Formats: sequence, C-alpha cells, structure tokens
Amino acid sequence: MTTMTMMRSSIMIDWLRRNQREVPTVELGQVLLPVVVRRHASAKRMTLRLSHDGCEVRVTIPQWGRSADALAFAQARRDWLAAQLATVSPARPVGPSTTIRFRGKDLAVHHDPKAARRPVLAESAIVLGGPEAALHGRLHRWLESEARALFAADLDHYCALADKPPPRLMLSTAKRRWGSCAPSGAIRINWRLVMAPDQVRRSVVAHEVAHLVHFDHSLRFHALLGELFEGDIKAANLWLKREGRSLYQPFG
Repeated sequence: MTTMTMMRSSIMIDWLRRNQREVPTVELGQVLLPVVVRRHASAKRMTLRLSHDGCEVRVTIPQWGRSADALAFAQARRDWLAAQLATVSPARPVGPSTTIRFRGKDLAVHHDPKAARRPVLAESAIVLGGPEAALHGRLHRWLESEARALFAADLDHYCALADKPPPRLMLSTAKRRWGSCAPSGAIRINWRLVMAPDQVRRSVVAHEVAHLVHFDHSLRFHALLGELFEGDIKAANLWLKREGRSLYQPFG
C-alpha cells in the first residue's frame, strides 16, 4: 500500500467513523469502506460485490429484505472482501488537479467544502463539496446516475424508432462487453459509456435495441441498426476499439 493510499485510507476511516450513524461501513484492515444497500424487485437473494474501483461495498437484496441483514452479510464476508480489495489497483486520489471524463470531455474537478455535496456541472468543470475523503465515491455514483438517465433517454428514442416498448434497463460493470440484450428483452449497458462521446454511447444502445427485433448479427440486424442509428457505426466501433480501455480509469 502506497503512502498516498494509506493517508487517503486514514482520512476515510476518520471521516466514516465520525459519520457512521449515517453511513454503514465495513472495516477491511486499514481501510473502512461504505456499504451501499440496493433493493431490486427481481432479486431473490442477497448478493455482495466490491465496486470496480474498490471505493465501496455493494449489497443487493430483494425488495422485502432487511438492511440490517445486508450489513451483517457484508460483515460476515470481510475476508472475501479484503481479498477482492487486494486485487484493485490503488485509486488515484481526487485533488485540485484531477479531471473527470464525461460525455467525451475532460472536466476539471473543483472541490469546495462549503458547496453542495451533489456534483454540479459548470463550464468545463464539475463542482462539489463535502469531505475530501469521500469525493471519489461520490463522483463515481454521480457518473452512474448520469449514465442511467442518458441511457434511458437513448433507449426510449431507439425503441420508438424500432416500434418496440422500452425494456428493462440495467447498468453493467462488465469488463469485456459494452452492452447486452437478454432473451427476456432486458438490456444492460456498461455505465462507463457515460464517459465516451455521445455518438459512441448511442451506437451501443442502438445496437442492443436492434437485438430486440433480430436476436442475432444477421444482415437484417445490421440493416436495421443502420436505420436506427443516425451516426457512423464504423467510426463508433473504431473509437471503442482504440479508446475503450481508457474508460476504466475515469479520473485523471
């Protein structure tokens, strides 16, 4: 663990301990991580995972599940979580020189402790307040929230063109796929596409909507995709092939 990472972990631990009535946590050695409990109507059991950047623990539970049980579930699996955390590359600390990628542009991160905690877009920048130790996790959650809103709008647009009702939308954290369409019609889109240029993101959503009509990659599928998507599919695919890996490191 680097000196910078240890300092960041120490600050995070101090802040979370002062605020643990509001933020449930799990302690993994020298690191204290917030536990985010999410309810999903389709969930039939509790599932546990560490976020891709290692900044929080996420427990998904059925609608009828109890938050207390979710927290106990996370505590009982601290050894597994610690092993997962050990494989995560240290996150770059968010500071005065940090930039964040959003819709194909680099935005400067401006931290003002007196500002609202929720990130606010300004010209070429994003402004947010609150404790510095929690900035990384809050920016990550903001990106996911913006991703869901943009994907939903894209999905409505292309489903209307394809004469299909909008299906269930889920955010994906897949490392090898930007989107997928299940036989049930549910569509998953990788949340990291919120950082890509608009035309690249929209090309992936259009691709998955075309699968609602043709569940294959036939000539009919590609013909429909060409009708749905207003941009250059080849250019969008080339961008993902060339630049896609960079989306896994949202902060610079």
